[in-house]
Amino acid sequence: MNKLILTFCAVLFLCNLSNAQRKSDLIAEVATLRTQLDSVSAVVAEAKNNEKIGLSEAESYKKQVTELQDANLTLMKNLNSFAEVSNKNTSIVNTAMATIEAKEAQLKKIKAALSSHDSTALVVLTNAKQTLGEDAKIGVANGAVIISSKLASIFGDDTGTTVTASSEEWLGKIAAILKANPKSSITIEGLSMTGDLKTPAQQAMAIEDILKDKFEIAPERLSSSGRDGNLKEGVIIKIHPNYLDFYDMVKEEMKN
Repeated sequence: MNKLILTFCAVLFLCNLSNAQRKSDLIAEVATLRTQLDSVSAVVAEAKNNEKIGLSEAESYKKQVTELQDANLTLMKNLNSFAEVSNKNTSIVNTAMATIEAKEAQLKKIKAALSSHDSTALVVLTNAKQTLGEDAKIGVANGAVIISSKLASIFGDDTGTTVTASSEEWLGKIAAILKANPKSSITIEGLSMTGDLKTPAQQAMAIEDILKDKFEIAPERLSSSGRDGNLKEGVIIKIHPNYLDFYDMVKEEMKN
């Protein structure tokens, strides 16, 4: 009986010892798990904190992106406006340049006509000197070749209105100059220093009639008048460009 009790006690002791060891192991395991749990909790807390930071940064980035998009939209609008203004300015500049080029072409044409008139005046002057001789009273003023003569040389006296036969020969030479320069016109002026313009007008008309009827100079190339000679009298014959044609050309150019 005692032996059985001893055996039971031994077994009980061993069981208690085993349970004590298992309990110790469990406590150690729980401690380990708590340590791991604390570590995981710390990781989770850090992750949550990082998540908050990330969300905050994402919100900030989103705001910055929105602001950049708005700024880019404004920039695109400004660029489009600038492009429109630039296109308008380009169109204005092109129109202005075209206008300037057209005006330059007009001026070149007018300048060419004036140069042609100057060249023609030089040719007429040369022809006049060759035809009438070096002793003839010939000059140039305002692009016109001016041939002057005394009244007595053409009409026999200062008040005559009929061209003498010898003067008709002189007028024939002037007609030859006009025929050699078909683009030139002629203006005949009778000069008076007495205030009487009727007689000088008749004298100028008489010369015009000779050139027209006898030497067949076209009427549209001829004009005559009497005017105050300012203490001078005589006849002035001006060979000049056709001012009417030149005026019509300039007028037509200015319309464009």
